[in-house]
Amino acid sequence: MSKDTHMTLQHIGVIGAGTMGNGIAQVCAVAGFQVTLIDIAQSALQKALATVGKNLDRQVAKGSLSQEQKLAALDKINTSTDYASLHGVQLVIEAATENLELKLRLLQQAAAQVSAECVIASNTSSLSITQLAASVSHPERFIGLHFFNPVPVMALIEVIRGLQTSDATHALALDMAQRLGKTAITAGNRPGFVVNRILVPMINEAVLVLQEGLASAEDIDAGMRLGCNQPIGPLALADLIGLDTLLAIMQAFYDGFNDSKYRPAPLLKEMVAAGYLGRKTGRGFHVYD
Repeated sequence: MSKDTHMTLQHIGVIGAGTMGNGIAQVCAVAGFQVTLIDIAQSALQKALATVGKNLDRQVAKGSLSQEQKLAALDKINTSTDYASLHGVQLVIEAATENLELKLRLLQQAAAQVSAECVIASNTSSLSITQLAASVSHPERFIGLHFFNPVPVMALIEVIRGLQTSDATHALALDMAQRLGKTAITAGNRPGFVVNRILVPMINEAVLVLQEGLASAEDIDAGMRLGCNQPIGPLALADLIGLDTLLAIMQAFYDGFNDSKYRPAPLLKEMVAAGYLGRKTGRGFHVYD
């Protein structure tokens, strides 16, 4: 891939119109990129456009975006259920559900439609970039672009290099992050990358402290908020993320590193088994009305 390709990145494809996909489409369109948003369901695409519209209206109301900029951004997003619409894109970002078989299938469908120079990226938070890259032709053009939720608000992108990823592909990813107004950090391909690798075991440790009866959930959270200036305590954050999600991540670390230090806290497993998953069920380490 030549330097020219990476200077003229104009058209981005996004696969998956869920929470992450519509957020990625929104920030790309606001930054001036043409966006083609693909999903299997027309209803999901309509819902995504409505969500983007509402988000942009909020920015207009706050004064961070003009009405003209909002309309220009919406105008840049095209939606389709047909992968052939990806012809001509220079970067495809896959943002489907975190399921290996599904992602491999979608990536192969996308790779069949784009040029050999088109960079292919995945927004996975837990799957191996090296393994995903191996499923497409020219795996050196594959990279991980891990955005954080909610995408329009969170300023970080983790850029993940697989074993095959080329320097040119990496340079394009960094350039794109900059054009989106995001900060990129680069990491190698290991379970959890950087942020989740540090965050999730910290939350797991907070669960162990609670499980041992060392302190109450309220005091653990107050300790970390006031003692470490964290904006939200680890147990309240666990409830926000979802205890089932955290258990799956810890389990992935435990399996991926074969290291007992990543053993999920038994209390975390118990809470998930009971269906106490946090805010989404009204009860986790704290109770929500």
